[in-house]
Amino acid sequence: MIIIGIVLGFIGLGYLCWLVFALAVNALPLFAGVTAGLAAYHSNSGTIAAVAIAAIVSVIVLFAGQLSFRTSRSTPVRAAIALLFAVPAAIAGYHAAHGLADAVVPIEGWRETVGITGAIMVATIAWARITLSAPNDAGRALPLA
Repeated sequence: MIIIGIVLGFIGLGYLCWLVFALAVNALPLFAGVTAGLAAYHSNSGTIAAVAIAAIVSVIVLFAGQLSFRTSRSTPVRAAIALLFAVPAAIAGYHAAHGLADAVVPIEGWRETVGITGAIMVATIAWARITLSAPNDAGRALPLA
């Protein structure tokens, strides 16, 4: 029975790590949605309206970010948009990795190292996902002057 618990614990930990990486791009829309939902809730809108507003704002931020990244031709603008998605993902990755290391690693310096490594990895994956979601311009014909 103990072996089954250990195996299931590792499977759950692996799934949690995969989930953090898979949802890294969605950190910015989640933060924006939670902020809008809390603002709506604190303005006495009610729980259901606050959840609905949070969901709507999250979807709008995600689609607006993806659309603006895909339609922009300027490299600095695209880098700024990708950075807007990567920074909240790095924060989420740091806290997730640090929280996992907090349960296993007894030395604080190593916990910070694991947290920073997790932040770098998650930010890199978020950056790659947002930049790889843009269509390739290689097959598109250039307009004539």
